Amino acid sequence: MPLFKKDLLGLEGAGADEISLVLDTAASMKEVLGRQIKKVPALRGKTVVNLFYEPSTRTRTSFELAAKYLSADSVNIATSTSSTVKGESLKDTAATLTALGADLVVLRHSMAGAPHMLAGYIKAAVINAGDGAHEHPTQSLLDMYTVREKKGGIKGLEVAIVGDILHSRVARSNIWGFTAMGARVRLCGPATLMPAEIERTGAHVYSRLEEALDGADAVIMLRIQLERQQQGLFPGTREYAGLFGLNEKRLKLAAPGALVMHPGPVNRGVEIAHEVADGIQSVINEQVTNGVAVRMALLYLLMGGGAGEVVG
Repeated sequence: MPLFKKDLLGLEGAGADEISLVLDTAASMKEVLGRQIKKVPALRGKTVVNLFYEPSTRTRTSFELAAKYLSADSVNIATSTSSTVKGESLKDTAATLTALGADLVVLRHSMAGAPHMLAGYIKAAVINAGDGAHEHPTQSLLDMYTVREKKGGIKGLEVAIVGDILHSRVARSNIWGFTAMGARVRLCGPATLMPAEIERTGAHVYSRLEEALDGADAVIMLRIQLERQQQGLFPGTREYAGLFGLNEKRLKLAAPGALVMHPGPVNRGVEIAHEVADGIQSVINEQVTNGVAVRMALLYLLMGGGAGEVVG
């Protein structure tokens, strides 16, 4: 399915041209963010509904600001205070959203495939803001935008993704996205947190962090969910940091000027040492800014913005 037929549900199967369209449009949107008045009338009269069944700060706020900067109306639905807690199904919620006149729905859900189900129920466009351990396409797009902006391109780069690959929707989307753009993806993490047969995606698996970092142009560190430790999937945080944490010594193994990235929130001293998270190679804060630009681009493209139009 083309990436922009109606929805953005994932990056698996997406082509380089489709991804480049988003990144190019995001570059125009970032110019808007640099203005004194960060607002354009591109989506005036459109309504965006943020429907989050899981807690989120960065992603939800990013989408809310993206809609506001494009002059769209934004509605946030907190599922903890909605009819969902009374047993309303996703299909019933879809009917309600349609009746309310939503033009686009941003959905985060703990169930893999939920955005695909919702997209089949409603005429409005749907953006997957994270579904279970499946995909998180907008995070991958902002990661790719950040790398392209800093490195001048993506093709031919070595991108290392480190951490809990098994449960990471960010990792999956980044594998599909960066591979489609011509990068070589490396994966590293505890064996208990590495999916079986993940090499079928084209990614290369490393058991030692030092090998995964050797010559890498960008290093994406994933947040360790401490509840995984309770399940016995990895040792204590001190042991994890000793084996898979990114410190200054290990960072020197990467290519000169390698980018340090993280989807946030960061467990400092576990995934990344303080001095690395705050160091000159870290682009973690820039990822947040770029996330707004990328999500502006997606709202614009999915609600009728022309690929060749210039944002006024």
